[in-house]
Amino acid sequence: MSALLDSFAQAFDGLAQREAAGLGDSRRTALEALLRDGLPAARSEAWKYTPLRALERRAFAPIAAVEIDAAALDARLAAIPTPRLVFVDGRFDAARSDAAALPASVEAQPLSRVLREGEPRDANVLQRRYAGSDELFAVANAALAEEGAVVRIDHGVVVDAPLHLVFVASAAQPEAAVHLRHVIDLRNDAALTLVEHHIALGEDRGLCNHVLHAHLGQRARLVHARVQDDAEGASSFARTDAVLAREADYRRIDLELGAALSRHELNVRLEGEGAKLAANGVLLADGRRHLDTRLGIEHIARDTSCDLLWRGLGAGRGRAVFHGGITIREGADGTNANLSNKNLLLSANAEVDTQPVLVIHADEVQAAHGATVGQLDPTALFYLRSRGLPELEARALLTAAFCREVLALIDDAALRDTLIATLDVHLSRVTPA
Repeated sequence: MSALLDSFAQAFDGLAQREAAGLGDSRRTALEALLRDGLPAARSEAWKYTPLRALERRAFAPIAAVEIDAAALDARLAAIPTPRLVFVDGRFDAARSDAAALPASVEAQPLSRVLREGEPRDANVLQRRYAGSDELFAVANAALAEEGAVVRIDHGVVVDAPLHLVFVASAAQPEAAVHLRHVIDLRNDAALTLVEHHIALGEDRGLCNHVLHAHLGQRARLVHARVQDDAEGASSFARTDAVLAREADYRRIDLELGAALSRHELNVRLEGEGAKLAANGVLLADGRRHLDTRLGIEHIARDTSCDLLWRGLGAGRGRAVFHGGITIREGADGTNANLSNKNLLLSANAEVDTQPVLVIHADEVQAAHGATVGQLDPTALFYLRSRGLPELEARALLTAAFCREVLALIDDAALRDTLIATLDVHLSRVTPA
């Protein structure tokens, strides 16, 4: 057995809430599947661009109760408004969380409280089964997750202020693993803006494993921004599974800016007629960073639509991997699906691997997909230079414009400006002016 899986098995033995909410049997089943199937084989199609050979030799301990730098944490949180739920090293921080401004009909609480006090059916999401080794981190999450965010919005409730979910790695225990499971449930006609912040306080080399389930009822609207800004040495694995009912509208932004190794899988099923998905993102692979994003979009019902706009940057010796999969099922007539993945190579040693996939089993659909890998437009660069801009400044300006395009999806001006500022800070290390 690999050191990685052995450390997961040891962590299972120490789970405090292993039997909570009647989940003991399903957790043990998940762990047995994980140890039986092992890591993905070298020829696994889903993992061929992101090998795990180095990671499988590492062991990660469960998070222990250690002292953190409270002043540094409070300084980082000062810029993140309420309402918010804060999780530090995989544990809910009630003192720094504040959801008081949410309407009374909105439930926002930690998964640990649901496991401890809630109805067993509220934790059913942890019993979901996964297929095999290609989904090893989701299987590990099913076995080991004891914490996360549970957010439920009642019928017709519109939440005006964005809800912030903050996940902090303190680096107080740098070789630790955390597994978190989240549920975002919007009933019919509900609306919410959700912002995920994944941040680090120091040189963390731990492993974060997040699985998020989003359920949008009829005509529900969810705007979802996720900023992955983990430590330079961290390993980040995230998976989002979303299901959209009739005329639901899901808008999403992903900024992949941190971690040494990061993989995010976004799976969306458009199950109701007229459901809409717009998902944009940026992958900033600089230094020796390896960033992998994998989309799996399924059009199940008629007259559904998806619009996917992703931008990748490769700099230094970084590597960006993108798989954009769209499947239009039989009977999903009237579907409109579009995918654009454009990538810039800013250094000779960087690498970008992109794979758009479009599978159609229905008639009367509109679908298009495309991917490019190239360098900055020399004509545009010459134009800016001819107007007096130094070369570095001209390059930085063009690169920022290339990436900012994805943020036009966000209507909330304050949130959009915050995301632009965050992106620009990270772009400055790639294209210094």
